[in-house]
Amino acid sequence: MRIYKVEKPASIEQIKQITFLMMEQMNSLSINMTEESLLNTVDKALKADSGAEFFVAEKEGRIVGGAFLNTGIGLDKGGPYVWLNDLYVRKDYRRQGIARKLLLKVLYWAELEEFKGIELETGINNAATKRLYNSLGFYDIVSKRYGRTLT
Repeated sequence: MRIYKVEKPASIEQIKQITFLMMEQMNSLSINMTEESLLNTVDKALKADSGAEFFVAEKEGRIVGGAFLNTGIGLDKGGPYVWLNDLYVRKDYRRQGIARKLLLKVLYWAELEEFKGIELETGINNAATKRLYNSLGFYDIVSKRYGRTLT
């Protein structure tokens, strides 16, 4: 198992594999998105100046898990921080510690890059993911996230 940050610019093969992985996640969340649209978004995210990063878990040449994040500046953090948008492992590779390894790699990278914090969210009823996050020092922040799609 190899866990690494995808270097920019990413190869078309990496972009396709990441798109395939994240499409599986979108489908599992019942998010209506075309593969072409997701491919374009992944491609944009992996441009040199996007502020987005992908970390992947690769086994036998196949990407089996991924962490997608964006970086920003947080006034409450006193500087740069990471927002972990997605953490996903293929169903047939779960319960092998891959999500933990991905998150540890992200934490290590963020500390080296001198980020001030990492934030993320998960579903209220996702007990397994909550246990993972709590075991790595994450804690609950009382808030309610809002969103709006722009055209």
